[in-house]
Amino acid sequence: MRNLALLAGFFLAFPLAAQQPAPTDGQQPKLEAPPTAEPEPEPAKPKLAAAPVAAKPKTTADPGGRVVEEIIARVNNEIITKSEYDKALASAEDDAKQECENRCTPQQLTTATEERKKSALRDLIDQALLVQRGKDMSISVETDVIKQLDQIRIQNKLPDMDALEKAVTSQGLNWEDFKNNIRSHLITQKVIGQEVGSHINIPESESKKFYEEHKAEFIGPESVALREIVVSTDGKKEAELPDLKKKAETARKRVDDGEDFSEIAKRMSDGSTKEQGGYLGTYKRGELAKPIEDKVFSMKKNGLTDVLETKQGFLILQVLEHYDEGQQSFDKVKEKIMNQLYEARMQPALRDYLKTLREQSYVVIKPAYVEAAGGAGNSEIQEVSATPEQEKAKKGDKGSRKWYFPLKHSKPS
Repeated sequence: MRNLALLAGFFLAFPLAAQQPAPTDGQQPKLEAPPTAEPEPEPAKPKLAAAPVAAKPKTTADPGGRVVEEIIARVNNEIITKSEYDKALASAEDDAKQECENRCTPQQLTTATEERKKSALRDLIDQALLVQRGKDMSISVETDVIKQLDQIRIQNKLPDMDALEKAVTSQGLNWEDFKNNIRSHLITQKVIGQEVGSHINIPESESKKFYEEHKAEFIGPESVALREIVVSTDGKKEAELPDLKKKAETARKRVDDGEDFSEIAKRMSDGSTKEQGGYLGTYKRGELAKPIEDKVFSMKKNGLTDVLETKQGFLILQVLEHYDEGQQSFDKVKEKIMNQLYEARMQPALRDYLKTLREQSYVVIKPAYVEAAGGAGNSEIQEVSATPEQEKAKKGDKGSRKWYFPLKHSKPS
């Protein structure tokens, strides 16, 4: 079974381009179909180094019987501990290995790892600020949390949620923390989408100008961009197959009748691509199994395959775009250009937004870790005794954004 900690990390990657349209290039999800030739991997797009929202660490008791955890940063009324930071550093290394797998030299892997580690503490601070902002906006993601957990369950071929919980805890993870990490990630996605992404608009005139200035970049071999709907048959009994096939046929008919493929994929697909509206990627000839290649390369834009029976389940493919060999027309690459321009604007816009959040918040960092946080914050942590302000914090008083905690966070064992 795939390591659940790594799988959780997939959902917790820092969502730089949340709410943007599905990409039309870059690394492609695996096609859930009969065995295919693997597409050549393309370089991953640059992005702000990712760090998951660390689960609250297990703490140890001091001789006096108290549970003590070193605080290295405070973000308004929340704290970041040394254990959380250590986990973020370990996660940065794992993320770099996954992103560089089969694509990086040892030196490139080392560089990527160090870059991620440098921003690990800043990312923890930014993640905390985004989650707090989401709560201020009354964003609720509980339905999405359940969907994400179910997707993890399906990908790990587990029969029910109880089995997923056992699998999570068997790997030394806390089930509530596991769910909370997913919840926090989804909140940050929505905050970024609403507060940043929704303000980025790319006019068609700008896309056309980019196309004219970069025409040479849009010359290539014949290829097709695909998306999928998968009705999984993994672990299903023979008697269940007719109903599952009927579900797939219903999904296809709804698309054929005019409903949006992306929305149907999100609601009815069991595939790992469902959250991206079923988007698979762009494939050249020779990169797909011959039976599938023959079908999709003979189809035009928006063409649908019949329901195909595969080892994974029942599959429906749609040709999102069919690119001819040679110079591509603007209409065929417009969406790709829009995504590229969107990404170029999204990153600096997000950095500016996070900078504003930090400036409007009370962020303090322990002196030894200020450099690791890139100078983020407006003060140093001072060791203080418990004060009336601490009691206000417990009651949720929002009259002041300055919250005080002892340098060591202690509670009864």
